[in-house]
Amino acid sequence: MALRTKSQDMGMHTEQLSGRTQQRFFTPSEEQNFTYPEAFDVDFNKRAELDCGPLSPREVNLKLRDLMSKGYGTIVMKNPGAKHSLAVGILNKLNLHIEGSLGYFGCGLIDGPNIRIKGRVGWSCAENMLAGTIVIEKNAGSTFGAALRGGDLVCMGDVGARMGIDMKGGTILVGGRCGAFCGFMMQRGRMVVLGDAGKNLGDSMYDGTIYVGGKIDGLGVDAVPGEMTDLDVSWLSRKLKMYGLEAPKGVKNMQKIVAGKQLWNYDNLEPTEKKLIL
Repeated sequence: MALRTKSQDMGMHTEQLSGRTQQRFFTPSEEQNFTYPEAFDVDFNKRAELDCGPLSPREVNLKLRDLMSKGYGTIVMKNPGAKHSLAVGILNKLNLHIEGSLGYFGCGLIDGPNIRIKGRVGWSCAENMLAGTIVIEKNAGSTFGAALRGGDLVCMGDVGARMGIDMKGGTILVGGRCGAFCGFMMQRGRMVVLGDAGKNLGDSMYDGTIYVGGKIDGLGVDAVPGEMTDLDVSWLSRKLKMYGLEAPKGVKNMQKIVAGKQLWNYDNLEPTEKKLIL
């Protein structure tokens, strides 16, 4: 009961679902459930460098897989040249350092690696990320962290529009500003923006929590201000410290945005209205 109250205070609400529960098909004590059958046994002390300059995106991704199969746990990617779809589909523990910028869809569909990018990233970086960490030292394009499911996604600079669209878990941290419609249809997780936020923030969000340190140009449909609690302040302080970030006006002065939950229940609609929606 205490855990349920704590989660509700922090904006992580639960639902009563009548369908199948995880307990019927998932046992945490079974070690194999935490790794993929094709995952490689890597040594983080074993280091390799990869020159991406002469390679196509497909060749780069195949080379990364080949290096992991040989036990390399730390890989440095040089000269990425802002190519699209680099470092995607990594379902393995890995320390990956990218010395340069990525194009569209970089680091998508990953589960487990820790990635540091010294440059910028284009649209849809870390789409459908499941676990791990990604830190971008400069700016990021639109749809940053789309459909994020877990892990920490950090951008030290500014981010474009529709960040965290359809977000289902995890944490997004932004050291600068973000564009319009960020958190659109957000379902779970937390989003932290230390700078200003664009229009329609949190539009149609179902659940989750958004924290903003600067000015908000406008809230979207069913996004409402929430009350900052001691738990919020404590969590924000710890999480920002992990990545060397600070709220410009202090964590206690950040704004908290949550779902108004007016869109949760469609039972009051007339049959003709339901037909239009569904």
